[in-house]
Amino acid sequence: MVAGVALGWAGCQSTPEKRIAKDADAFAGMPAEVQANIRAGKVEVGYTAAQVLLAKGEPDRKGRRTTAAVEEEVWTYDRGKSGLGFGLGVGGGSGGLGGGVGVSTGGRAPEVAMRVMFVGGAVTTVEDNTR
Repeated sequence: MVAGVALGWAGCQSTPEKRIAKDADAFAGMPAEVQANIRAGKVEVGYTAAQVLLAKGEPDRKGRRTTAAVEEEVWTYDRGKSGLGFGLGVGGGSGGLGGGVGVSTGGRAPEVAMRVMFVGGAVTTVEDNTR
């Protein structure tokens, strides 16, 4: 059962190739360098929100950042966002045998893997903590 849950969860994970397949026409119209970056999950300054969505998927959080000069939309992608753990144990003693299965969810604050800032619909800043 635990293996089935793990496989089911892994099958739900979005990848650039799965996202590209859903929007193949838009992807086909992009320059070759942009296509290569999207396939690799990379985001560059100047990309549109649609290109970022193809490369990275939906962000974990969206917010706004306002400075004296500009207002930015901020998309945040977390590292290790699932926080899902599985455990399986078997034990015995004094003529008895027992076992158990455990499932846990996170409990720690997520680490930021990437922040993407937009002004006017285009990426102006990429903070990439995965490199």
